[in-house]
This record gives sequence, C-alpha cells and structure tokens, in this order.
Amino acid sequence: MTSPRRRDFTPAMKRRNQHLLKDVTCAQSAPLNVAFILLEHFSMPAFTSALDVLVTANLLRDVPFYRIHTFGVTAGSVRSDLGIDIMASAGLESLGQAQIDMIIVCGGYRVQLDEIPLLSEVLRRADHQSCRLGSLWNGSYFLAAAGVMAGHRCTIHPENAALFSESFPQLELSRAPLVVEAARFSCTNAGSALNMMLEAMRQRHGDDLARSVEEILACERPATPSPWHPDQTLPAPDSQHPEALRTILELMSNNLEEPLSISEISHCVTLSRRQIERLFTRHLDTTPSRYYLELRLTRARQLLTQGSASITEVTVACGFVSTTHFSHCFRDYFGMSPTRARQQR
Repeated sequence: MTSPRRRDFTPAMKRRNQHLLKDVTCAQSAPLNVAFILLEHFSMPAFTSALDVLVTANLLRDVPFYRIHTFGVTAGSVRSDLGIDIMASAGLESLGQAQIDMIIVCGGYRVQLDEIPLLSEVLRRADHQSCRLGSLWNGSYFLAAAGVMAGHRCTIHPENAALFSESFPQLELSRAPLVVEAARFSCTNAGSALNMMLEAMRQRHGDDLARSVEEILACERPATPSPWHPDQTLPAPDSQHPEALRTILELMSNNLEEPLSISEISHCVTLSRRQIERLFTRHLDTTPSRYYLELRLTRARQLLTQGSASITEVTVACGFVSTTHFSHCFRDYFGMSPTRARQQR
C-alpha cells in the first residue's frame, strides 16, 4: 500500500519552511568547492555574512550545495579586523593543487593593498581553469593586480577607490555596493556581502534556493528561554497586495491560537466571503482556509524547531483541536511527524 502524496505548501510558505522540507531542486547536484582567502586584517563581519549564505543553503538539502575551505597566504591563523584569529585550512601553496569552483578574496579596512605574488599566481591559474572569482571589501584590488579583471566590472570600498583607479585606470570600477557577473563578483563592505552572495547563488542555482536562504536569514529568530515567543515572525504581507488582503493576512497572523472563521474575517473587513476568496485566488493562488492552515503550520514548525514547548502546547498555540489533528496536518505538509521535526533541529 503506497503512502498518500505529501501536500505542497504555496510558494511563499514553501520558501519559509524550506530548511525542514529539504526539497530544493537545482541543476548542480555535486557540491561546489568554495575557497575563502583570508588576508591579514580581513573584515570578519563581511566574511561571516558571505559564509552565512553558503552555510544556510547547506541546511536545505541532505547533500550540501557547497564545501567551504579557508586559506591564508601562509598556513596557520589569520588575524581579522576584530582582533580574532581564524585558523585557515592551509596556505596558498596548497590552493593551487585543490579542485576549487569559486575563490573569494577577503579584504578589510586595514588590509595592506600591495600585490602578493603567490596570490596573483593562484588567481591567474584559477582564471585559466574557469573558476569563478569574487572579493569582499577591497579584495578586488588583488584580483586586478593579478590581471584577471580585464573585461569585467567590479567595485571596492570607497576608501580604496582612488588608489584602485590610479593603479588600474583601464578597468571599469563601479560605485555600486555590489557587482555580480557570471564569472566575477565583488562588494564594498560587510553590509553588501550577504546580498552579493545571494545574487551569486541565484545566478548559479536559481531563484528558488536564493529566496529560500533569504527568507531564513531575514526572518528566522533564535529560540527564547520561554516555550514560545509571541513575537516570532511570520511572513509579512506583501506591500504590493491590496490593502484589504494585507488586513486579512494580518488578522490571520494575529489570531493563530484561536483561528477566526471566514465569516468573522468577512465581518472585520466588510467584504463578502466570495470577495475574500477572489482576493486569495488572484494574489496568492490559494484559498483563505489553506493559507490560514499553512500559516499555523509555519508557526508550529518555528515553535518545534526553535523552542522547548511540548507538542501539546504547540498544538494549542497554533489553534489545532487535538494533537492527533495537528500531527496529521503537520505530516501532510512536512512529510514527517512533529517529533521527528523537533529531532532535526
């Protein structure tokens, strides 16, 4: 006897719950090898922001999307701009022997901008092997010094723009906070590093993965000491939606423990049931009742994987009439029991 087919979340809710669903599809099945080259006094916030995107993507599939490596100019630890030492996997002499798909040069405000011959050699070899090359903060200076930026645009921290233009007048330097091309990508600071990596991911793996990672990094909150936190975030209504629909979505989000009936919602917004159904069909491609159920299941998933509330408490907090009903609905959408979901956090 075959098990019933698992129900699919609507697109926005699917992205919201992707790290438990683990069914992101992408053409590239084998993990990509990514090398971060840490220069002395590299920007720790820029590095961790870029790294966070890749690590989060790996949570969305049993086989990781990325294998991550760190390299210093020499073997050993590298001092960051925060005075924190990071132990690099190896020195640059080892990078030339590795099979790497993407190299990211990590600069920083106090990184000395002088060409590093061994780094230039590694970057030129990587370029000949069609390796994708990127940079953080002022790392694009070293890409330019290696001679691998001809025909490519890039950006750099504003403090270093004058030196870059003086040293490499033939190259096109953008004032944008990030520039992402098929073969090259760069950003100016820690604030733009995360968006740069999301866009680089989007180009390689598609919008589905990038938006799923963006949903998690933008919205997820750590667990609190209490069993659940009343302010745990759910998807905010799209500002492009009609005001009436946004009001309905907010009503739903604010009434999860005791869900409103469609008749009650209709009375609150002075729209007929049919008008509400048309709004959901036109703008969300679903029904009000299904959206409301997915919203409650999303909150349940947050509570199960981030907090310590019991399954009975989660059942009540998300407006289900019994733990049996809750478990049945949860399994329908996530393909696993609430207990199994809690174990996977």
